Amino acid sequence: MVPVSDDLLPIGRFARLCRLSVKQLRHYDDLGLLVPAWTDPASGYRYYRPGQARDALLIGLLRAMDVPLPDVARVLSGDEHDTPEEARAPKEQRVLKEARALKEVRDRIEADVARRRRGLRLLDRVVAEGLPQAEVSIVREPARRVFTARERATPLTIPDATGACVRRLLPRMSPDGLLIGLFPLDMDEEFDVRVMVQAADGDDVLPGGSFASAVHVGPYEEIPLTVHGVLAWFGDYGHTPAGPVREVYLNDPATTPPEHLETKVQIRVEDAQ
Repeated sequence: MVPVSDDLLPIGRFARLCRLSVKQLRHYDDLGLLVPAWTDPASGYRYYRPGQARDALLIGLLRAMDVPLPDVARVLSGDEHDTPEEARAPKEQRVLKEARALKEVRDRIEADVARRRRGLRLLDRVVAEGLPQAEVSIVREPARRVFTARERATPLTIPDATGACVRRLLPRMSPDGLLIGLFPLDMDEEFDVRVMVQAADGDDVLPGGSFASAVHVGPYEEIPLTVHGVLAWFGDYGHTPAGPVREVYLNDPATTPPEHLETKVQIRVEDAQ
């Protein structure tokens, strides 16, 4: 049993020192984010050491900037995988490690902001032009030999996963080889994104079949609008879509302005004759 002493601050005084509420401190204790130095076993009252104020202030600062609690925990536990030598490192080195953890948090937030901006641009286009009406035709696609790369993704990380696949396929790409992305119709919390490059010596086969097809002109981030239009066509004409969604990239984004990029959006027609 640890006696209450001048070295321990009751939760109310500690809360005022750290500009946090008692309720917040209790919540952070429940999460294991900021555990009191001692808890009275009889009353359950929490006590903190003054040295814990730095972590408490950091939590308050990061939460004021809307940093998610899991990321706050990662910053606070930056020494979780330290070697014994790292654990004895000078204070300056440990501050640098904390700064690196904060940089990782910042990068994740920046990526999230970029995704939200893409969403806003899509919304602005819908507000200005209304829901998309795609010019859809049914086409017959042959089976193709391909090389395939895949990445796990969430609905928010599709562009990052697609880019990672493309980078892995670059050594396999030829000037006349089609680049094709495959994305699930039903997006769970996590799923596979696949990108394929057509090649005569490919070790995989992309099946052929009948597809509802439309050409999207514009930035890749606006392709979901054309996908929406193609799926609306399925509803209008009573056909059944069979995933995944195919995106066939017709020109090089390195040399083509985003507004002139062309992408075929194709979804297999399950009941086509």
